[in-house]
Amino acid sequence: MLADPFVHPALYYRGDREYVAATTAFIRAGLAADEPVAVAVPAANLKLIEGGLGSDAADVLLLDMEEAGRNPGRIIPSVLRSFADRHTDRHVRIIGEPIWAGRSATEYPACAQHEALINHAFTGRNVTILCPYDAERLDPQVLREAELTHPVLQDGDGERASAAYDPDHVVREHNRPFDEPADFAALRFDRDNFAAARTLAAGRAAELGFDGTRLDDIRLVVAELGANSLDYGGGAGDIRVWVEDGRLVCEVSDAGHITDPLAGRRPVDPRVAGSRGLLIVNLLSDLVRLHTRAGGTTIRTYFDVPAR
Repeated sequence: MLADPFVHPALYYRGDREYVAATTAFIRAGLAADEPVAVAVPAANLKLIEGGLGSDAADVLLLDMEEAGRNPGRIIPSVLRSFADRHTDRHVRIIGEPIWAGRSATEYPACAQHEALINHAFTGRNVTILCPYDAERLDPQVLREAELTHPVLQDGDGERASAAYDPDHVVREHNRPFDEPADFAALRFDRDNFAAARTLAAGRAAELGFDGTRLDDIRLVVAELGANSLDYGGGAGDIRVWVEDGRLVCEVSDAGHITDPLAGRRPVDPRVAGSRGLLIVNLLSDLVRLHTRAGGTTIRTYFDVPAR
């Protein structure tokens, strides 16, 4: 049996010097082999890598993960697959750092699930994705879960296989019921009053200062989630809307069950017919959290409230 060409190491680093040395060595090895290389890391680390590369930075796609990957659910389709799919005839190298010390407790479960699902999304692909973890600033539990989501571990002592590797455990572990919000507006919808669900979300968004394209994004996200409820969730659903930690939260629940862990994380060829609902939700939201089980699914979408 041939080994899977996909490689997914976690890099535990301590301090800027170690970070730059490890990441630039990885990048330069790719450039020397004439491999396409992309880097998607938080802005401060992006500057470190760019400075360490010097003139070689011009040959690398550099992306700010705080923007491109603000919602972890969009990283696979719009960052990783977007780059790798443009170079299917060559080995591709990517540095992706979706978890950093500034991530919130609300965001982290989606980040951990993303790291686990990379392994399914790239099985059989001639791609290496290196994921740096700040061993000095991240919570020890985050570092332990990286051992579950990455088959290979790297640090200052070298490289080793992860004895704890079990990405599906991480997906299941973070598929938990959500805490109840303290205060919210709610509506039960079906095909007869579906428009009222969009109106509820858009009205609260407008009160918070959303306008223009961003307000349209919220309407579209709620429309896509509601349509999924009507088509696949038993013909009806519940929407709840509230504000939490500077974000508008729009939650849609129904009787459906999402069994495909990569639903909404695959890029879709615009020439091919088929549902794009969850992909659109991931691409337009600042964060998406999901809890699904037999008999019910709840999806929470988060939108950063604009500064007034």
